[in-house]
Amino acid sequence: MAAIPIKFSEVVNLPSLGISSDSIKFGTCSMESDKTITVCEKGVDGASQISIVDLENGNQITKKPIAAEAAIMNPVSKIIALRAGATLQIFNLDLKAKMKSHSMTDTVMYWRWASPSIIALITATAVYHWSIEGDSAPVKLFDRNAALGANFQIINYQISGDGKWCLLGGISQSAGGIQGTMQLYSIDKRVSQILSGHAGCFKSITPETEGRTDQAQCLIFQEKKEGSPENKLFVLEVGRDKDAPGGVFRVQPQAIPMPAEAPNDFPVTMQASSKHDIVFMITKMGYLFMFDIHTAKALYRARISTDTVFSATPQTATGGILGITIRKGQVLQVTVNEESLVPYIMNTLRDNQLAISLAGRMNLPGAEQLYLAEFDRLMAAQDVGGAAKLAAKAPRDILRNTQTIQRFQQIPAQPGQPQPVFQYFSTLLEKGKLNAIESIELARPVLQQGRANLLTKWLQDDKLECSEQLGDLLAQSDLEMALSVYLRANIPEKAINCFAQRGEFEKLIAYAAKTGYRCDYSVMLQQLLHQNPTGAVDFAKKLASVEGGSLIDVQQATDIFLSMNRVQECTAFLLEALKENKQEQAVLQTKLLEMNLLGGSPQVSDAIMQNNMFTHYDRQYIAKLCEKAGLFQRAAEHFTELTDIKRVMANTHNMNPEFIMTFFGNLSGEHSIELVRELLGRGPSNLQLVVQICQKYNDQLGSDKCIKVFEDFKSNEGLYYYLGAIVNLSQEPDVHFKYIEAASKLGQFKEVERVCRDSTVYDADKVKSFLMDAKLADPRPLIHVCDRNDFIEEMTAYLYSNNLQKYIEVYVQKVSPGKTPMVVGKLLELDCNEDFVRGLLNSVGQACPVDELVEQVERRNRLRLLQPWLEARVATGNTEPSTHNAIGKIYITLNRDPVQFLSNNQFYEPAVLGKYCEKLDPSLAYLAYKKAGGACDEDLIRVTTENGLFKDQARYLVEKQDLELWATVLGEGGEEDELGGAGSTGTGTGNKRSLIDQVVQTALPETKNPDEVSTTVKAFMAASLSLELIELLDRIILQGSDFSNNKNLQNLLIITAVKCDQDKVMEYINRLDNFEGPEIAKIAASEQYELFEEAYVIYNKFAKMAETEEEKSTLYESAIAVLVDKMKALERAKEFAERVNVKPVWSKLAAAQLSENLIHECIASYVKAEDATNYSQVISAAEAENNYEDVVTYLVMARAEIKENELDTALIYAYAKCARTSDLEQMVRSPNVANIMEIGERCFGEGLFDAAKLLFESINNNAKLALCYVNLGAYREAVDAAAKANAISTWKEVNIACVKDGEFRLAAMCGLHIIVHPDHLEELIQTYEDVGQPIELITVMEQGLGQEGAHAGIFTELGVLYSKYNPDKLMEHIKIFWSRMNVPKLLKACEAALLWDETVFLYKEDGQHDSAVKIMIEHATAFKHDLFLDCVQKARNQEVHYKSISFYNEQHPLLLVRLLQVLTPSLDHARVVHMARKTDSLGLIVPYLKSVQKENLTGVNEAVNELYIDEEDFDSLKNSLDEYDNFDQIALAQKLEKHELLEFRRIAAYVYKKNNRWGQSMNLSKQDKMYSDAIDTANSSGDSQLVEELMRFFVGVQDKECFCAMLYTCNSLVQPDVAIELAWRNNYMDYAMPYLIQYIKNMHDKVNEIDARTAPKKEEDLANDAVSAAASMMYGNETMMITNGGFAGVDPSYNQNGGQQQMNQMQMPPQQQQQHQQQQMGVGVMPNGQMNGQMNMNMNGGMGGGGGGF
Repeated sequence: MAAIPIKFSEVVNLPSLGISSDSIKFGTCSMESDKTITVCEKGVDGASQISIVDLENGNQITKKPIAAEAAIMNPVSKIIALRAGATLQIFNLDLKAKMKSHSMTDTVMYWRWASPSIIALITATAVYHWSIEGDSAPVKLFDRNAALGANFQIINYQISGDGKWCLLGGISQSAGGIQGTMQLYSIDKRVSQILSGHAGCFKSITPETEGRTDQAQCLIFQEKKEGSPENKLFVLEVGRDKDAPGGVFRVQPQAIPMPAEAPNDFPVTMQASSKHDIVFMITKMGYLFMFDIHTAKALYRARISTDTVFSATPQTATGGILGITIRKGQVLQVTVNEESLVPYIMNTLRDNQLAISLAGRMNLPGAEQLYLAEFDRLMAAQDVGGAAKLAAKAPRDILRNTQTIQRFQQIPAQPGQPQPVFQYFSTLLEKGKLNAIESIELARPVLQQGRANLLTKWLQDDKLECSEQLGDLLAQSDLEMALSVYLRANIPEKAINCFAQRGEFEKLIAYAAKTGYRCDYSVMLQQLLHQNPTGAVDFAKKLASVEGGSLIDVQQATDIFLSMNRVQECTAFLLEALKENKQEQAVLQTKLLEMNLLGGSPQVSDAIMQNNMFTHYDRQYIAKLCEKAGLFQRAAEHFTELTDIKRVMANTHNMNPEFIMTFFGNLSGEHSIELVRELLGRGPSNLQLVVQICQKYNDQLGSDKCIKVFEDFKSNEGLYYYLGAIVNLSQEPDVHFKYIEAASKLGQFKEVERVCRDSTVYDADKVKSFLMDAKLADPRPLIHVCDRNDFIEEMTAYLYSNNLQKYIEVYVQKVSPGKTPMVVGKLLELDCNEDFVRGLLNSVGQACPVDELVEQVERRNRLRLLQPWLEARVATGNTEPSTHNAIGKIYITLNRDPVQFLSNNQFYEPAVLGKYCEKLDPSLAYLAYKKAGGACDEDLIRVTTENGLFKDQARYLVEKQDLELWATVLGEGGEEDELGGAGSTGTGTGNKRSLIDQVVQTALPETKNPDEVSTTVKAFMAASLSLELIELLDRIILQGSDFSNNKNLQNLLIITAVKCDQDKVMEYINRLDNFEGPEIAKIAASEQYELFEEAYVIYNKFAKMAETEEEKSTLYESAIAVLVDKMKALERAKEFAERVNVKPVWSKLAAAQLSENLIHECIASYVKAEDATNYSQVISAAEAENNYEDVVTYLVMARAEIKENELDTALIYAYAKCARTSDLEQMVRSPNVANIMEIGERCFGEGLFDAAKLLFESINNNAKLALCYVNLGAYREAVDAAAKANAISTWKEVNIACVKDGEFRLAAMCGLHIIVHPDHLEELIQTYEDVGQPIELITVMEQGLGQEGAHAGIFTELGVLYSKYNPDKLMEHIKIFWSRMNVPKLLKACEAALLWDETVFLYKEDGQHDSAVKIMIEHATAFKHDLFLDCVQKARNQEVHYKSISFYNEQHPLLLVRLLQVLTPSLDHARVVHMARKTDSLGLIVPYLKSVQKENLTGVNEAVNELYIDEEDFDSLKNSLDEYDNFDQIALAQKLEKHELLEFRRIAAYVYKKNNRWGQSMNLSKQDKMYSDAIDTANSSGDSQLVEELMRFFVGVQDKECFCAMLYTCNSLVQPDVAIELAWRNNYMDYAMPYLIQYIKNMHDKVNEIDARTAPKKEEDLANDAVSAAASMMYGNETMMITNGGFAGVDPSYNQNGGQQQMNQMQMPPQQQQQHQQQQMGVGVMPNGQMNGQMNMNMNGGMGGGGGGF
């Protein structure tokens, strides 16, 4: 059966991408092109979103959170249109921007992209077009016809390719079924026509109508009139005038073969192929129809889906269509199977005429034999025109070959008619372009008729295929046209030859560079330089600057220029050639500079070097040349030796100063210093230059070295100017010092003062010493130095000793008043007059710092000197602490009422004066420290402790109320403290006791402030002085004082006793009443102290004193808490509870009993307390003891107070455990907040199925109810409950129970609901297989195939089951449903069941052709030849091909050749030959070897040659050797030279000859007396020795005819003296005379030619020199067949293959060219008769007997 004419596959499954099946339908899912699919759906969170599937990018899906009813994607770009209600929006997704928006007044019923820039909007009444360009609103195009009213659902809208026609289609329900109506609208004429049908489309085609060459815009539509069962396909052209040339294209309507099983089916979409003139139509029931547009005939029909394809679009790449099935979301692809369409039409439809038409129009295979038969028929009928047209449109050019042309050429021309071959060519030219053979065959007669202009036109119109043969043909008559052909055919050698003959050198270079062809440009340049030097320069530049590398050797070109003394031209060329400045061009760079420096053009070299064009030349050599040429600057730049540079620098007067400055920047520092010394040594004229150099390159040279140079030459002036330029920027101290020194020596005192004042870099000591030693008249520089560097005392001593007191006064008054103390101190050391000092102080006044002044004076014991000055400052209201400190020290020293000063003065610093007074009077120090307000507490404690002032210390501490200070004083002291040593911060043990005594005896009794008392107590507590604190509090509280009833103190006393003296606690509790009872009770009952009894007493005491019942209840509760929690006395606690009878107490007791697991007592206590707060713990504890009777009592009480889920839940469960069914049912039916589900689960888990059934019934939990029925054995009720639950887990449980109990009918009902869930299918299968019921399972699975939710797992698992239990049904199953299966899984099952036919089928359909082939190889039962060939050629693994070859060789040898023919494109032919050799089966594959020998492979050639030798087929062997030379020829020759047949030995000689083994070939021919072959071999060898040897051989055997033939054939290789000598000696002169005459004639012609060549040229001949030179350069200097015609013209014999011989000669080696030239010259002179006579002579059985040479 022929293969089907379509290819069908599933591209993608939308639900598998996460798209909801409910959204895959008309309206929400759209596919406007083969690029994208858009779906409007709800996300998992319920939010609206749009999913975009990119079909071109691996089906990548993009989800965008956009709320829209519908979305359509532009067919060519990332532009999406959205519709929500009446609002329309267009967005550009790439730019993330909104393009347009519009609100429609009418509801949009249907919309789509009519074109990439227009959206069609169809409302209930009209059709609108909305352009995406600009801001325009939708424009109404036309109104909907009344016949296509609002009751129609619009399903299609199309616009023709020319944009002039619109087709609107819709469907509606009628009495006869679904009615379809279409409205055809003409945009130009604005009229409509109603068509009865469901689907249609437009397609532009080229009609096969006589006189028509333009496109026809066709409307293709299905027609079904209401009431008629017949469907027809109409194809008609729209928009064309009926009177137009060729008429209107229209096809007779054809009936559509609707399937009998679907009489009411109707089309839903029709799409035209973008590649073929074919239209696809899909119906609602999933039937695909394929029609030929040109005939309207149906080509194929098949059902591709059981679901409706609601959206389809053409697929541009394949020419097929894509369609989406509703709900399931399968994206199906249908394309034309080009390989099988024509065979299908021929074999299945039996329509050969349609097959021929389709094959020719679509260029499809399969109709070759029909075309050949038809062509033979037309040729036999002499129908030239018909045969020509048939050949022109034949598919794949099967008739366009040499044989066809020859058949047309053989037909005689009719009178008055053109020749048939011209009619054939004319038909082909009308159709398109001729191939290479046709172009040549047409060109020959056209050129013979002299109508080359036709060829020019055809070439311009690209009607001819250019080839080398066509160019050779045209070159005989039109060189320009031949050049055009060579260029198009990419024959560079001959194209360049044409350029050279035309003198177009620039084009030659460009073309040679483009094609990579290499010419001898050097000779060409040399020739051109003689004639046109300027042109030669340009030519050389172009050669050197070609992209990709120079086409000429630059060195060789340079030598050519210089050989003719063309320095200027050579310079211009080298500047261009060397512009890339490469290392390998160093010699040429040197040469360029050298020839200009020595050639009188040094300025050229100077300019080159100035522009830094080259960097790789010999710099030393060029430097010497520059120096000789007077280019001193360039010489200096290039010299590297310091000696050379110094010599050149002697010419600085001839150099540009700017250059010298720049030059020094390129030298090393050491060389620069040497040159600077050299310049200074040549006299002061260079001083300014040297200073400038040192200034500019100071950083490189180093200032120290520059300074040394100037100092060495004693150039203070140079040093001054040099340093003056850098001193402001230098950070080197020596630079600044040297500048100061130089300026001082030159009298530049202003500069000295400026630097000393402003600089911060110089060495102050060094400068100070220099200035002091210099003793300048003006000491201001020294003052600045000393002031800035604090050399005040030295400066003061210098000025005072040099009687410069005036400058001292100026300094302290105006320069640095703050340094007056140091000046005064130094003056006092120098015993200066005190009056001068006082006057100095008075002149400075307030600007003098007091502290430093006091320090300076006090250090020198002259403090009283300052008293008047200080008192004057105080009198002015000065409040500076330093002033008052100083005056205070004086008063304390003089004992002028110090207590009054320390107590009342507010401005002194207590720390300073306190420290000052410590040794003079500690009490004064105490006063001073006390005055500090706490800042000097540490010093105060230290002084009072050291001096025993504890009373003052105690009073200060009590008054201060500073706990930190108390902690310091009362803290544990060390050994030093105990000794009261100086510097201690504590008071020591003995001192502490003294301090405590003073606190208790003096400080506290004196105070009336409770805060002071409280702070003191806290300090004692913090110091852990518990016993002392108790003693203190006992005295204060119990012995009577103002603070006896103080609550805080009572609390403190009891708490302290709790901590330190627990024996007194109970006494204090009974004696005291004003304390915090509950708080203290907590402390007493804490784990730290465990005074439980005391705590219980406190709670009871304060409960009796409580004023309110609530407070009393709380205290009783705390009391019982002590009993039950701390003392664990439950009996005492029960007695206490019964005595006080308070509910909180009962609750506390119940909680304790609960913790002790006294459940019965606990519940009784909780009931008395009416407390349900701990119901969770009570319930848990009761359930743990299984005490449900008591817990019912408790829960009934608790439920009266609390409405909680847990209470109701526990009560219901307790009822269930107590089997109180009536109470349980009443409880469930009454209002409650119980967790019925939880109780039901619990009861179900514990086997209480009756209770669980009641509970699940009450909450309608059918899933659990079904399980209860299962456990109760009520399967019918269980299935009903499962149906209500509709949960997969429930179905599974019920199914398992029914299967185990044999209820298979009920089990099947459950199973049908399970198999639609892929995750649970395997578990269901396992269930049935475990109980041994696979047949029942298969029945369930078969029933599930027709379900809506049937998935791949059902089809797959059913196939697996068939493979195990019913193999006979498996093949039918997989053939129908293989595309919906999990193929890998089913493959494993088939392989396990040894079902190889099914396995092969699955592998093939799944595209695993390698595996399919392997199965057929391994299992003979699965082998089918046609199937094997189909699979093996699609296999990807090459090794499979070779295994297949081995398999066929072993099992099916007669079919091996067919296999090899199929696999030929993919095989390694050498490997195939090797395999055949190993199995000795070369004879089986002869047709294959001959078919692949054209690839000229060694292994194939050798195999074929061996077969020819074995078959003794020497003719075929000879042809093989000539056509295919890729093999070991010498080995073959050695094998054949011993063959018993003469022809094979001749072939051996021929092979030796081809491989230049002339001697072996000639000897073999001589042995077989094949003298003609020997002569040809000697001539071809070009070896005079061999020729002479053969001549002597012929003389030896006395063969005169062969001797004569040698002289003729080997004319150019025969030595004249040898030939004449042999002829004379052996009386052969008559035979040698023709050779002698010819030789004399040749010599005469050569002498004349030499004379002509050496004659002076005429002026008019110079114009052709360039062309001749170019030709000689391209092909060497050998003679280029002058006698047979050169390149300047065309020889008449060129038409008889002379031109080709000439070209072949050009490619010969020089020796063969000369030989061939002489041979041709000999033939041209000797008479034909004579030569023919010589050739026909009998050569003693040689040439005559051998039957002629090769």
